[in-house]
Amino acid sequence: MAENQGNSTGQGADLQAKLLDAALMHVAFDGWTRATWDAAVADSEVDPTLAEALFPRRALDLAVAYHKRGDALMLERLKDADLSSLRFRDRVAAAVRYRLEAVGDKEAVRRGATLFALPQNAAEGTKLIWGTADAIWNALGDTSEDANWYTKRATLSGVYSSTVLFWLGDDSPEHQATWDFLDRRIDNVMQFESLKASVNKNPLLKPLLAGPNWLLSHVRAPSQRDDLPGRWR
Repeated sequence: MAENQGNSTGQGADLQAKLLDAALMHVAFDGWTRATWDAAVADSEVDPTLAEALFPRRALDLAVAYHKRGDALMLERLKDADLSSLRFRDRVAAAVRYRLEAVGDKEAVRRGATLFALPQNAAEGTKLIWGTADAIWNALGDTSEDANWYTKRATLSGVYSSTVLFWLGDDSPEHQATWDFLDRRIDNVMQFESLKASVNKNPLLKPLLAGPNWLLSHVRAPSQRDDLPGRWR
């Protein structure tokens, strides 16, 4: 029974990859649209009913799958990379760079940015960016369980999204301007973290922060227990 379920899951993943690969041949011309969806189904020769079962929201789900494929490629590269000699801020920069270098088609990302900028898709786009930031922090060994769990991911989401937008318009050799931009953004974040630390140590300001710090001390990261029904994402 379990083996049959595993085969079914694997077959579904293979068909999803087949549909996505077929869609990428058309995204540059038609975007993540119904036209691309129809062409992907026709080119992949996947049964239309099965295709819609795999991607209920059609082109939108294809765009989501494309983003998640990039996350998976980034994680594979991070797993194989030796970043032990780098400062932590440089490890974060390397992870963001790996994520962008995992993109095989910049135009597909540009079209995706347009799709997720639409009001009805904005929440989905935000969720994907947060997921990328979460994947990076987890891969780099983040163990925070308090409010820092949220602030780290929120901050990196801002760094990542701004870097993507800069990268989309970057035509410098080997995207060197983008990597310089990324370094500046991370430096800005590190400066802000240093400022927070100095404020918390300031004897004049520390009493004013007692209330907010007490409240934040009760914030906890989402539960990731495996012994409950469903799954945490």
